[in-house]
Amino acid sequence: MKRKLFGFLLGTGLVFALAACGGGNDNAAKEPAGNNGGATAVNAEEIYKGNCASCHGQDLAGAGSFPSLQTVGAKYSQDEIAGIIENGRGAMPKGIIKGEEKDAVAAWLAEKK
Repeated sequence: MKRKLFGFLLGTGLVFALAACGGGNDNAAKEPAGNNGGATAVNAEEIYKGNCASCHGQDLAGAGSFPSLQTVGAKYSQDEIAGIIENGRGAMPKGIIKGEEKDAVAAWLAEKK
């Protein structure tokens, strides 16, 4: 009985640990951009959900010591937001999102006023 309980708890813990690690570098954050030669467009909201929402909330409201981003565009420009994403700030580590994904998320957040 103890072995079954231990196995169940170990398996459950493993599932939660793997779920917390995220999916890494997957392509779920990109959507086809239509008839533009097969290029893909970055979906900023999906990138945000995969990289930022765990601290800033699905609704951008913030959580605990992590600030709300609901009106971040009223305080910072797109370039300033991109700089924060790139360089980090406070408890936020630098480089969470890079390249065109960083630029897309910065543009999307800059619209939040």
